[in-house]
Amino acid sequence: MELKSVVASVFFSSDAGNPDTYSHFYADLQMYNTGLNAPDPQLIMRQFVSWDIASKETKWAGRNITRWRNEDYDRLWKSAEHEMDPVKRAAMFIRMNDMLIQHVVVIPIIWRYGVGASTTRLRGMALSGWDSSLWNLANWHKV
Repeated sequence: MELKSVVASVFFSSDAGNPDTYSHFYADLQMYNTGLNAPDPQLIMRQFVSWDIASKETKWAGRNITRWRNEDYDRLWKSAEHEMDPVKRAAMFIRMNDMLIQHVVVIPIIWRYGVGASTTRLRGMALSGWDSSLWNLANWHKV
């Protein structure tokens, strides 16, 4: 096994000629962390659709750097794009996630969980599942 560390400014650059960028992915295993930037998973799950594969032809601009192809996943993603029933849509994304894990496209190795607490006398605390529990700290006050 060869371990290789690449400086972030190089790894995440869009230099199509540099083989050390994350979009080239010339290794058996690559580790970096990416996260969901919105409550809706559509965009982050798009990084595994076959029409967005990073390749020399696309100058390594595609989001699917794993170059994984699965027609069922593609169909499910397109269906979820137009599904209006939130329960059915959530089930589609759960199925897509299961496919990624079952096909070993993604190997989750870390879960960053946090613990928080509050008192009933605290006002202005609005919790978000998408941000730090302190994101609204400026508006907190005790009663």
